[in-house]
Parts: sequence; structure tokens; C-alpha cells
Amino acid sequence: MDMAITGSLASDHLMVFPGRFADQLLPGSIERVSLSFLADHLEVRRGGVGANIAFGLGLLGLRPVLVGSAGLDFAPYDAWLRAAGVDTAWVRVSETLHTARFVCTTDADQNQIATFYAGAMAEARHIDLRRVAREAALGLVLVGADDPQAMLRHTAAAHGLGVPVAADPSQQLARLERDEVRLLVDGAHLLFTNEYEADLLRERTGWTDRQVLERVGTWITTRGADGVVLSGAGQDPVGVAAAPTDHVVDPTGAGDAFRAGFLAGVARGRSQVRAAQLGCVVATTVLESVGTQEYKIVAADVAGRAARAYGPEVAGELESVLAATG
Repeated sequence: MDMAITGSLASDHLMVFPGRFADQLLPGSIERVSLSFLADHLEVRRGGVGANIAFGLGLLGLRPVLVGSAGLDFAPYDAWLRAAGVDTAWVRVSETLHTARFVCTTDADQNQIATFYAGAMAEARHIDLRRVAREAALGLVLVGADDPQAMLRHTAAAHGLGVPVAADPSQQLARLERDEVRLLVDGAHLLFTNEYEADLLRERTGWTDRQVLERVGTWITTRGADGVVLSGAGQDPVGVAAAPTDHVVDPTGAGDAFRAGFLAGVARGRSQVRAAQLGCVVATTVLESVGTQEYKIVAADVAGRAARAYGPEVAGELESVLAATG
């Protein structure tokens, strides 16, 4: 069975300004701002939630089908993803627009000025998931943050095909209307949020926790260093501790890495608790590296982390999941 990961593809351009933005802002002139900051550091990173999750699944030995929209500059990114084991055949490549781009400058006080360019992401709404399903035996469709119309279209298509949906609206919750969020969540086999997104989802849908759980299979809430909570209707919530680390380098992308680990565990027939433990271990690996796709999965390392965090019995159960990573 194939797994389709729908969501954004993007590149992040991260710059550092050694001064303070506040020193450049003149009182009484805010309405006529025209500023230029000379940055002394630039990092360009591959990103986008769809690509991040698919990348992690590829490293874990699966071959996810990435469904999203990229720009005419996609070729190098395409080669990178394919080398990681991602099926990019269903990525729509725009003929006129560039891949979505996040440009952010951070000053010495950690203040940020950022711009997000949606670019080719807006064309994701033209992708027909039913065409993908005609050529791939889809066992699950993750609907991640993307063009809102694409998210709604993919959700409706998956339900129409009878394919289980993993709803992961994340960053798009803030801009979606109540009825739209309800459509994305209702009937989902899995629902992913972090704690803030869980609060925002309640506010956007107008539903209580009980009402959400009546409509989904399992609600997975990530809580950073406090681990993960798995919730289901009529069941007591189950907590899974985070895999510890004392070497956090960059938190960006840890949530996407958790999702990759969780989905890989479920795809390989492990329980949701074991899948969440694998997700936590993969997330810790990303925390210890710079960038969302700059990490590596080494079976022995992941198994060792699992053993230290959850014991040798758990590491043994996850061993077959990790065997395909080399």
C-alpha cells in the first residue's frame, strides 16, 4: 500500500542582521518605512511540510508519494527528494511561478521580519488526487498545510475514494474558516496538532474535545519536551514521553519528523504507542541538526535512542521498522 503525502514544498532563506531593527525605526515615520538591512549570514534550506514529512518517510525505508506543487526551479530539489526515496512523479511543476519561499531576517534581539511567497503552491488546487489513486494503491492520505483549496479538495477526494485521511492542517488553521476546518477534520482517521494548534482547532471549529474525538479516529497532540498524547473517543488519553536530548540545535522541522516516524511505525504494523515512540526518536534526531532535511537516519543510532528512552524491549519491537533504513 502506498502513502500519499500532500502539502507544501518550499525553500527557506534565513538571514542574520547583526544590529537591532529598533535602532533603524524612527518615531513618527513608521507609516513611511523604507529600510534596508545588510545581513552578514545567509542559509538556504529545503522545506515545506509535505516535503519534510515525505523526506523523513523516505529515510525510514518507505517510498511515499509526494503530492504538491513546485516551481520552475524545482529540478535540484526534485533530485534531492528522489535520492531520499520519495516518489515525486505527482508533484505539479508550474510553468511560470517559483517554488514557495520563506524569506526571514533575524536581528541581534531575535526579532524577525519575514515574508512568505506562496508562488507555485497556489497551483496545488489543480491536482486531482483521484488520478494518483488510479496508479497507486493508496492506503493513507496525509493532508498537510498547503493551498487551502487544495487541502479541501484532497480531503474530499480521499473520503470519496474510501482512503483513510490523516488531517494535519497546522499552519493553515489561522486562515481557514470554521466550515473549512470542520470539513478537514470530520471523518479523519488521524488528526495531528501541537498544543497551540489544538487550542486553535477548538476555537475554529467551535467543537469541544469530545466533539472532535467523536469525529476522528485518533487525535495525536505533540507537546515538545513533554512528549505526545494519543486520544480517542471513549478512551483514556495515553501519554508518550519525548526521547530526551541535551543538544538541541534547531527546533524547526521536529514536528514533521515526528509525523514521519509515527506514520512509518503505523505503516509497518506497529501499535500507535510504538509508532509515537519512533516518531519521538526521529524528532530528537532532527532537533540535534540544523535544517528540516539535513539529518540522517542510522538504524543503530535510532535503535539506541529508543532503548535509552523506552527500554530494550521497545527498541526490539522497532527494530524491523528500522531495518530498511540501512
